[in-house]
Amino acid sequence: MPNKFSRTLFAGALLSGLAGTAMAETWNMATPYPESNFHAQNHLQFAKDVKAATNGALEIVIHANGSLIPHAEIRNAVRNGTVPMGEFLLSRLSNENPLYEIDMVPFFVTDYPRAKRLWEVTREPVQKLLARQNIVVLYSVPWPNNGLYANKELRKIEDFRGLKFRSYTSTTERFAQLTGAVPTQVEIPDIAQAFATGRVESMITSAATGVNIAAWDFVKRYYDTKSYLGKNVVVVNRQKFDGLSKDVQQAVLKAAAVAEERGWKMSADDDRNMAAKLAQGGVIVEQPTPELEASLRKIGDKMLEEWLAKAGPEGKAVVDQLGR
Repeated sequence: MPNKFSRTLFAGALLSGLAGTAMAETWNMATPYPESNFHAQNHLQFAKDVKAATNGALEIVIHANGSLIPHAEIRNAVRNGTVPMGEFLLSRLSNENPLYEIDMVPFFVTDYPRAKRLWEVTREPVQKLLARQNIVVLYSVPWPNNGLYANKELRKIEDFRGLKFRSYTSTTERFAQLTGAVPTQVEIPDIAQAFATGRVESMITSAATGVNIAAWDFVKRYYDTKSYLGKNVVVVNRQKFDGLSKDVQQAVLKAAAVAEERGWKMSADDDRNMAAKLAQGGVIVEQPTPELEASLRKIGDKMLEEWLAKAGPEGKAVVDQLGR
């Protein structure tokens, strides 16, 4: 029979366990991308790392494919606390500050070392801009290089004329306009249907996205133009983050640093491998003709000049640090 001392210990342990359970938090995280995408896979591992590092004090549940919040609303949902965490394409905020979209200016950043350097240069100002909106940046990971998809041959810039072109940011809209195409706003979950119904006929996005959405079911050609490596950011509501204990905050930040490093590697792996998977699925993978590439690069030069005109001295400092 247990004595009074052992009963007291048991009661104390039980109360402690209940208190620990009461203090445990569950955060929902919204992402627009399917669970098969490397970004979502990276977040799932991040969530596991956080749960393990905090002994279950914080559990993060990933809601993929825009199932919780549509992409266009994720930033505001995190800012106002509707959801604690979310992921979005940074350039979606370009109407607020040009700094958000520099990585999407065609042909300004087309390889990983340069993309990494750009993030090193812009990380602090981006974090400060989002901090004013009640948002903490946890980590950022780029998409693999973006190329052109179409159901017709694109041999020269004139072949774009009149094409219904998927846009999803101000930069992709401007790119479409400068090629002579007609920009049409379409989110990732709706791409297949948009092609099937003729709402769009061409788009610029990564080979990774093409594989994730089985692009071979609705599009014939992919041109490996290596246009840009746009970044996503994973963010958390400031009040939610500040409400964590210091130990849990540090565990989250440490897991975020690991997720960023892992995500960049995953992105580079997809950059090497996904075009081949498109080909295996039946998409014709080609390099752009010299004539088309030259025309596209002229468009990139024009868009960079337009960006510099908007971005002012701060933008010029970024370009000067990276060089053209």
